[in-house]
Amino acid sequence: MQTDLPEEVLREYSEKHKKPESVNFAYGTAGFRTLGERLDSVMFRMGVLAGLRSKALGGKTIGVMVTASHNPEADNGVKLVDPMGEMLEQSWESYATYLANAETTDEFITNVQAVIYRGGISISQPANVVYARDTRPSGAALVAALEDGLKAIGVEGGGWNAGVTTTPVLHYLVRTTNTKGTPEDYGEPSEEGYYSKLAAALKALLSGKPSPPPLIVDCANGVGALSVAAFSKHVEGVFQFQPTNTDLQTPGLLNFKAGADFVKTSQSIPPALQGKLSAGQRAASFDGDADRLMYFYLDDQTSQFRMLDGDKIAALVAGHLVELVNAAGLAGRIELGVVQTAYANGSSTKFLEKRLPVKCVPTGVKHLHHAAEAFGIGVYFEANGHGTVVFSKETLALLNSHQPSTPEQTKATEDLIQLTKLINSAVGDALSDLLLVEVVLASKGYTATQWNSSYSDLPNRLVKVLVPDRSLYKTTDAERKLTEPVGLQEKIDALVAQYEAGRSFVRASGTEDAVRVYAEAGTREAADELAFKVAGLVYDEAGGDPAKRPKEFI
Repeated sequence: MQTDLPEEVLREYSEKHKKPESVNFAYGTAGFRTLGERLDSVMFRMGVLAGLRSKALGGKTIGVMVTASHNPEADNGVKLVDPMGEMLEQSWESYATYLANAETTDEFITNVQAVIYRGGISISQPANVVYARDTRPSGAALVAALEDGLKAIGVEGGGWNAGVTTTPVLHYLVRTTNTKGTPEDYGEPSEEGYYSKLAAALKALLSGKPSPPPLIVDCANGVGALSVAAFSKHVEGVFQFQPTNTDLQTPGLLNFKAGADFVKTSQSIPPALQGKLSAGQRAASFDGDADRLMYFYLDDQTSQFRMLDGDKIAALVAGHLVELVNAAGLAGRIELGVVQTAYANGSSTKFLEKRLPVKCVPTGVKHLHHAAEAFGIGVYFEANGHGTVVFSKETLALLNSHQPSTPEQTKATEDLIQLTKLINSAVGDALSDLLLVEVVLASKGYTATQWNSSYSDLPNRLVKVLVPDRSLYKTTDAERKLTEPVGLQEKIDALVAQYEAGRSFVRASGTEDAVRVYAEAGTREAADELAFKVAGLVYDEAGGDPAKRPKEFI
């Protein structure tokens, strides 16, 4: 057991994993994310930080996920996961950025010492870390750099390599490892335990109901394909997948014209499914690390594409939970609420506000998850399809101690308990969320068309504008209003006022040097026009070359 900082070992490994010159790293809403070829030094240093984080928490297991989620295949990234499967505590995000940007080995060693001092960390405290990666070609080399960091700081056994798996599985492993044998035991800490837990809950919830029709699942040519294949073995005869976009061998296919982000941003069917979807038949898309979910179908009257995004999922799930809580005789004893971001469609917000409390927070899972924890049952889904349901300790205790007085109350209570097992409350989970949606649809006997008819989305458009420095764009009011650059918000307001049911906001991307422009309006044409006009304002403000101004922005 080490009693002093292993400075010589850190120095040796740091020289092996030197920081590239003139590159600045920022730990954003999804950790570090950029071209995979730039991340060697960051991975080594995050291995060190993960070990320090575990030591700071008395040896609790910390998670490290190597992924760039929905980004192109050339990108990669890394994020740390705290003991209950939640995102890294915000104060430690600054430590991550602090270590990642040390220009030299001497500066890195000094910064490590500063983190130890500020965190009151005992370097002799054992540390435990579990890590995994997605299917990106750069992943193996980056994991090797991460492992050097874990070894250098003295993580027990050099860490637990969970291999190639989904982000939700990694979060699950962290939570189950830390809760094993406690009153908060979350399940068996293994990938097999994850599948078995979901399968058992699914079978219980579908018992006595007609089996859902086989579901087409677009796996984005990513690790979700492995997850679907592994889980399918646990639910044979109960639930059937028809996986597509499962090519993990051909270079360049990950997230390329496939996956949840493609469906959301292009608002169209992935090309691999063109001509393969029958009218009214629903399908779903995962993203590259299987933590986002998007549903879609072809209208059975017009054969037009219809998207069922995170807002639609939130409305479906929240409504079902309200009904179950009432049917269980627990109305007034469990507070339900929904958390959204500014990207939520205005129609979804109005629909939900008539049924239960709705709160708007800044973009980013850490904000949504924290706000959801304030409710007895908190539902959060970003419009991009990332989300989950959080149950408070008090709610879990109440469900397990509740004494129903009628058969209806008994069934509703049992369903709620099984839902706490089906839902991966640690993080957004495309597989778990898909099963949740299918259970609700089966319970209600809904088709995709009936689900979609709950409310009509306002037409909307999301546009990305590349900028030299995204840090110049600062917001307030849960990111719905710009405070800087000064004067830009007033110009946006003037444009929005020209459109019926118009709404638009601008925020800096959390993952790349870009600004995202969102717009809604009463018609598709108006929403597109408003989005591009606002994008034009941003382009001009950023000093874009007028000669190269995209024609859509005019």
